[in-house]
Order: sequence, then structure tokens, then C-alpha cells
Amino acid sequence: MIYNSAQDWRDARHKRVLFYGMSGLGKTHLSNMLRDAGDWFHYSIDYRIGTRYMGELIADNAKAHAMQVPFLRDLLLSDSIYIGSNITFHNLTPVSTYLGKPGNPAKGGLPIAEYRVRQEQFRQAEIHALMDTAHFIRRAGTLYGYPHFICDTGGSICEWVDGTDPDDPILRELSAHCLLIYIEGSEAHTAELIRRFDRAPKPMAYQPEFLDAAWAEYLSAHNCQENDVDPDSFIRWTYARALAHRQPRYEAMVNWGVSVSANEVAAVKTAQDFEALVATALERRAATPI
Repeated sequence: MIYNSAQDWRDARHKRVLFYGMSGLGKTHLSNMLRDAGDWFHYSIDYRIGTRYMGELIADNAKAHAMQVPFLRDLLLSDSIYIGSNITFHNLTPVSTYLGKPGNPAKGGLPIAEYRVRQEQFRQAEIHALMDTAHFIRRAGTLYGYPHFICDTGGSICEWVDGTDPDDPILRELSAHCLLIYIEGSEAHTAELIRRFDRAPKPMAYQPEFLDAAWAEYLSAHNCQENDVDPDSFIRWTYARALAHRQPRYEAMVNWGVSVSANEVAAVKTAQDFEALVATALERRAATPI
């Protein structure tokens, strides 16, 4: 770890952290709060994915839909209009919309083969964005003069790394530059996330092996074919399974950093509160080494 003790952290002129854990437990809340404090550069992995690595795919997908409308098709072919995505830190909908959901096209679903292609595109994009972290640390300091740095990761980081492998290339790179901080939820948090997702299901990224197993199990359990699958039904059915699949993968990553609870994160109101929380987490790790 780049900070060997709570005192190292307190004394550091440049504080660099990376948040990971299930979506909805406070990663972006903390990132926004620290950014608004003025001394922290906020590097959003999802924003980087949407603007740098998948921006053209997202725009081309929107253009493909527009080309099906004669009025818009003529304007596009004559370069009379421009179609792009308006991705911001607070609006990453174009990324999830492109990722889509598998199932019946009449209900907005994608053929499973196309869905797998988009999942792989996202996997590669997220890995590239994660590996860009050191570049943005340098950029934040030399170009903008920020002393401190936050990497705000997506919930799917655990799908592409192996926390039990001391030579995992992604984790070795990230931990060389940032203190990795796991935001851990309780069973009550998990239940609330499932209820929230059930009300408004949204696309997710899955490890290929998990997706293949879940898709085959869903088709068998519901005795249906690919084109019969209701896209929202599938991702609702899959969500709790995906959380259970991810939990041990997140926990294995704790070896590379420290953990804090979602309740502790919810109590953080200022940058000073956050710095104290990280110091406490480092003290806990020192007292109970992994």
C-alpha cells in the first residue's frame, strides 16, 4: 500500500484514493463531496469509458436508430445535423443505454450475440480506463495543480480482477498509485439495492462466464427461447445473483487496501471527516492484519 500507517496518511502531501464496491453505497457521493471541497481531482471511470473508449460506439448506435427515420436520415446524410451523447459525471445514461439488455427486440432487447459483443466492449473499455489512472494522477497535479486525487470506479471492477492473485496486473497497477478503499454494505443495504433495482432495472456488466451461466439458467427455468425473454425480467432475475457473485470478489480485493462500511461513509460530511475515516481504516488494518 502507498500509505503504511494512519500517520503516513495524515502526513501525506498528496492523498490518492480509489473507491470500489457495489453501486449505490456512496462511491460517487464521496467523490462529489471531495471534489466540491476544492483540493481533490475526481477521476470517474464510468465517465472515462463513455467519453474516451465507448463514445464513438454510443454515437454510432444513436445514428443507426436515427437512420431508420427518413427525415433524420436525410439530414444526417447531408451533414445537416450532428448526433452525439451528452455524458456528464451526473448523467451516464448513454453508456448504460448502449450496453442494453438481452431479449425480445419488440420489448427493447438485444440479440444475445450482440449483447455479448457489447459486454466485451465494455469490459475492455473499463480495463483501459482503470489503467489510465496513473496518467490522470499526473495530469491532475501537473496540469491543474490538484494535490489530492480520487478514482471513482464502477461496480463491475471486481469482474475483471482477481484479488487472490498477488500478481494481478490491474490491482498491482492501481495499488501502486492509490489507496484502494472498499465500501462495504450490510445485508440490509443489499436488500435495499435489490428493491431499488426491481423498481427501475438498468443495464449491468457481467463477467462472461457468469452471464453465460445466468442466461442458460434463465432460459431453462422459464422454458423459453431467446426471443421470448423479457429484457427487464431477465436483468431483475439476474441482479441478486450478480450481487452474490460479486461479494466474495470484492472481499478478496480488501487484501490490496482497506475497507470502510457504507454507514461510516454516510456519516462523512467534510473532507476532514473523510481523512479521519481513512486514518481509522488504516488503524483497523494495522490492528487486524489481513
